[in-house]
Amino acid sequence: MKFILAPDKYKGSLTGREFCETVARGIGKVFPNSDIIHRPLADGGDGTIDVVADYLNASKVSVHVKDPLFREISTQYLLSEDKQTAFLEMSEASGYKLLQKSEMNCMDTTTLGTGEMILDALEKGAKNIVLGIGGSATNDGGMGMAKALGYAFLDVDGNELEPIGKNLGEVKKIQRDQVNPKVYDAKIQVACDVNNPFYGENGAAKIYGAQKGASAKEIALLDKGLESFAAVLKSTFDVDVQNISGAGAAGGVGGGAVVFLNAELASGVDLVMELANFDQVLEGADWVITGEGQLDGQTFSGKTINGVVQAAKKHQVPIAAFCGSIDVSIEEMQEMGLGYAVSILNQIGNLDDAKTKTVENLELASYNFAHLLKLGKG
Repeated sequence: MKFILAPDKYKGSLTGREFCETVARGIGKVFPNSDIIHRPLADGGDGTIDVVADYLNASKVSVHVKDPLFREISTQYLLSEDKQTAFLEMSEASGYKLLQKSEMNCMDTTTLGTGEMILDALEKGAKNIVLGIGGSATNDGGMGMAKALGYAFLDVDGNELEPIGKNLGEVKKIQRDQVNPKVYDAKIQVACDVNNPFYGENGAAKIYGAQKGASAKEIALLDKGLESFAAVLKSTFDVDVQNISGAGAAGGVGGGAVVFLNAELASGVDLVMELANFDQVLEGADWVITGEGQLDGQTFSGKTINGVVQAAKKHQVPIAAFCGSIDVSIEEMQEMGLGYAVSILNQIGNLDDAKTKTVENLELASYNFAHLLKLGKG
């Protein structure tokens, strides 16, 4: 039999690679001669860089960039061995994980460091760039990112503005004569799994501003700033970012990337599956086994399991999900397209106890699943 193992991580207890190794042991005890292919996946958020390193045959490149508050830090991104493809995580340069809680305020933060990472990759020869934009601490519409690549943002008097959230409404003109030409020669894809518009009730500021440290008054100012900035983008580039699904992702970086980088917004898990040649390995498979820490309502919107299910359906391969816990109904499982789903927990206890027994429980669940398959074949 041919099994494809395609999980996300169990956050806090198991990496995708460890999931694959554990499930392979359980299946191997029942089907010792089976073909078991490991394809750990991710949805473009934090940690994706470690998943895609093998698929890109890439190594980590260190670079000095500015953090969200313009302080110099050293960070890393992935660059393939042939230097043609780079994978970057915005959170490594412009993420909230780089700030103390008391420092969080997207009025004053910038995506400049993200742009500096992109510039470094371009200068090293990258022609294909995949950018994950989860975990941002910013709401600058991509202004900082664009500045790093040569764009300049001017106020009504022609003075250049600092690329931070509170200056969005001050931008009256965008200069692009100094933009690095390598930007126009690269294919840039952005992992974006939200559909928020640039501004408005469901826009970047009103939905995410509070968790990035902005007060109610500041959120209103940021939202008006994004609306004003969108009008300048429309007059300068003839692109209406408000009509782009996902433009509000990462404080407007979704829309900014489309305008400033000519980027394509795509599902994070779809991009990772593309790097993993997932469609090819599905050929001839008997089962796809996926999993994550919790199977719940959010799994239906952009999460790894949903991406795996959609890909497997195209090849008519049944899907099993091994999860830490399951909080969906039978009807929801059927609607999603899962052929088999199980919580690996096999005794009552607290979360910490469950995490310590993750490997043991997952191997047992895998063994039991394989044994059921064998009985079915008998």
